[in-house]
This record gives sequence, structure tokens and C-alpha cells, in this order.
Amino acid sequence: MTQSPYKTVDSETEKSSDVVWHQASVSHEDRVKSNKHRPAVLWFTGLSGSGKSTIANAVDKMLHDGGCKTYVLDGDNIRHGLNGDLTFSDADRIENIRRIGEVAKLFVDAGLLVCSAFISPFKSDREMIAKKLNQGEFIEVFIDTPLGICAQRDPKGLYAKVKTGEIKNFTGIDSTYEAPQNADIVIKTAECSVEDCALQIINYLKQNGYFQ
Repeated sequence: MTQSPYKTVDSETEKSSDVVWHQASVSHEDRVKSNKHRPAVLWFTGLSGSGKSTIANAVDKMLHDGGCKTYVLDGDNIRHGLNGDLTFSDADRIENIRRIGEVAKLFVDAGLLVCSAFISPFKSDREMIAKKLNQGEFIEVFIDTPLGICAQRDPKGLYAKVKTGEIKNFTGIDSTYEAPQNADIVIKTAECSVEDCALQIINYLKQNGYFQ
């Protein structure tokens, strides 16, 4: 596994003694009570073209229409700003997910239900995000779509560019994708409509007490 070249702040020895956590006047519990639902990160992982962003947005709309406080973190959108300095090398993919994990954690602290749609190819990276959150605040959603179908869809024309050699290190072809073995939710987009896929996730949230 390629290690990130970026320094993290996980180790106490890497933190400046001048950096002190500022305690907010409005607590996490206050925000959760105000929002009237449990917060969590719905972490959508899957190959390019699997349907992560499409389903994440459908879930977000259903939650929002139901009165939940929500947000969508999308891989392409984040690379336009916060992670615009990163490439698609293994090391930069790791750093990309690390940063998103920190952002997602902030949204959860604010009491939101966050739909985070990233390929996030490495199991260790997804586990790292889960460990940053409390029990029940990380929900792994595996968008399980066969590579052949993803390539047929090719919504951004990326698979076509891979064939011509324009794109290298493409996940699922010449860069590793480590599929979840024990995802909380498995969605098979080849067998269901977008609405049905989204409803499976909404039903999971209801059944597990995230909202009524």
C-alpha cells in the first residue's frame, strides 16, 4: 500500500503546543436535539460510473424533503476546491480521503446526515474514517456495480479515455479497488432503479433509528 507523503495530525507529537481545542458554546448534543435526527456519514464507495453520486443525491433529496439537515460531499466537486491540488496517484488518493474524512466529521459534529460519494478505493482509508467517528456515525454504502456495466455507462467518458491511453492509474483497471467485504448497505444498481436504490438506504436509516 502506498503511504501518503502528507503529514497528518493524528499523532500528539506532530501537534504544536500552541494549538488548543476551543470548546464551542453550542454542543454537539444541542445540535442533534435541534435537528431531531441522529447524525451520520453515509459513505458511498464504488467504481467510477457505479452510480455513487446519483444515488447519494437521490437519498439527500429524500432526506431533505423529510425535514432532515443534510449535505452531499461529492468527489468531483471537492476536487474543484479543497482538494484541487491533488492528483490521482495512490498517495494523493489517500490524502484526498483523509481530508474528506475530517470535513465529514465536522458535518457530523454539526448534527447533519452527510452523503459522501467517493471511489475511496482502499479499505484502510475507509476504516480510518470510520475510526474517527463514534459508533453508528459511519455507514458504509457499497454501490456494487460490475465493471462492465460501469464502462458501458461511462457518464464522463473516462473509460473511453482509458482505452486510448489518455488516462492512467484508473481505479478498477490499472489501479486497485478494494471492495468492502462487510458494508452496512450493499446497493446493486444493475438490478434496481435510482429511486429503489435510494429507498433501500432510507429504509435502513429508519429501521436503525436515525429518524422517524
